[in-house]
Amino acid sequence: MLIILGYLVVLGSVFGSYVAMGGQLGALYQPFEFVLIGGAALGAYIAANSGKSAKLLLAALPSVMRNSPYSKDLYMELMALLYVLLNKARRDGLMSIESDIEDPVSSPIFSEYPRVLADPKLMEFITDYLRIMISGNMSSFEIETLMDQEIETAQHESNVPAHAMHTVADALPAFGIVAAVLGVIKALASVDQPPAILADLISKAMVGTFLGILLAYGFVSPLAAALEKRTTSSVKVLECIKVTLLASMNGYPPPLAVEFGRKVLYASVRPSFAELEEHVRQARAPGAKKA
Repeated sequence: MLIILGYLVVLGSVFGSYVAMGGQLGALYQPFEFVLIGGAALGAYIAANSGKSAKLLLAALPSVMRNSPYSKDLYMELMALLYVLLNKARRDGLMSIESDIEDPVSSPIFSEYPRVLADPKLMEFITDYLRIMISGNMSSFEIETLMDQEIETAQHESNVPAHAMHTVADALPAFGIVAAVLGVIKALASVDQPPAILADLISKAMVGTFLGILLAYGFVSPLAAALEKRTTSSVKVLECIKVTLLASMNGYPPPLAVEFGRKVLYASVRPSFAELEEHVRQARAPGAKKA
């Protein structure tokens, strides 16, 4: 929701200041300038990207209008879930969690953590690598390499919409100049008209430059930054899972393994050592209420 608030601040500051200085909003109403700039930007986007990129953008846009799902509460649930799974595997053997991994929806363990269960990407990452761990045919170094490659691929794919929007933002000022040049050409073609008419034509031409710069730096570039930030958050949660599972594979007990995972989180969503310890203690006790 912050992006909407930011857009409102941009509009209020720009147009409010313009009116306060005595400007007339009607002079800025040039719909064909907007069509020219927006259409050229859209055409350039279509020419430079694939259908898959467009689908990724359409899927990512609604997410920037909502709060990030990767909150402190989700991380607390995630680390409690990983603790319970690793503790059961350490106590009863890795095969004891096979049924939970194969059918997470019916698992009494996973059902206690609905935020994690509701995220398909997290569930796929957790269950896939626990299956590999159960197979016992790969070392921790091999699994770490595989995890790094998957995380890198996920980050690259998730960043496609952000990179495309950055490219569009960089191009918009130039398209604004194109609109302005065409407006000046139109004005020069009417050089036989009275000065008042020529001034009106030139002022309309300059609206193109204004629109191109405003759309680029006031709207599209912040949107690209928001998409990039969401991608960073979605990758960080995978890194948390990776570090926790690898710590367990390297022989660390579950309480210490989840502490490894806690350490890689950003400060804004990282629970304190005491918070995590208390949460894990509740997860230890059979029937204890999960936070």
